[in-house]
Amino acid sequence: MVLAKYMRTLTPDFVQHYPNKIINIHHSFLPAFIGAKPYHQAYQRGVKIIGATTHFVNNDLDEGRIITQNVINVDHSYTAEDMMRAGKDVEKNVLSHALYWILAQRVFVHGNRTIIL
Repeated sequence: MVLAKYMRTLTPDFVQHYPNKIINIHHSFLPAFIGAKPYHQAYQRGVKIIGATTHFVNNDLDEGRIITQNVINVDHSYTAEDMMRAGKDVEKNVLSHALYWILAQRVFVHGNRTIIL
């Protein structure tokens, strides 16, 4: 199951039925900027990179085992909206890579991390 722009929290009972089977794309380089409006949070902090993360969903918001991440550089001239536009391609690439690796059965959960073979 893939959550892309879902923007809702799943119930613990639902998540429990699908361990390491629900994937979320989050538009920040986790663990930074958990939750809603991460580009706005990044803009407020004056970051120099923005990114995207795919992770398995658990019962802690945006804290599941990370599958893949990527970043791009930004600078002081970017608004939060500019960051959102620039981040769209990063989000798509991160999600497509994660799905490719999962469908190719190359992602393994080990403890609190994933291993990509």
